[in-house]
Amino acid sequence: SPFPEEDLTTPDLRKALTPRAHEDADTAVIAVTITLVFLTLLTALVVIGIYLYRNRGTYHTYEQPEPEPEAAEVGPAKEKEEYFI
Repeated sequence: SPFPEEDLTTPDLRKALTPRAHEDADTAVIAVTITLVFLTLLTALVVIGIYLYRNRGTYHTYEQPEPEPEAAEVGPAKEKEEYFI
């Protein structure tokens, strides 16, 4: 090889090839972004869960219930007549 091994591993070359501080900053930004997205989704799920729990479909009305017709009042059922044309 034209270059000795020790020239490629000098601290100056390693810094020039991979800027360590810049990579750490990118990693931190990605981690914070993923964390914020996760927390936003978790918060949305909690809010939706609370909304669905409070609005379960039970309705309170103050109207008087209609009296149900009793079986004795209703006359005997006739058989349904069919007409062929």
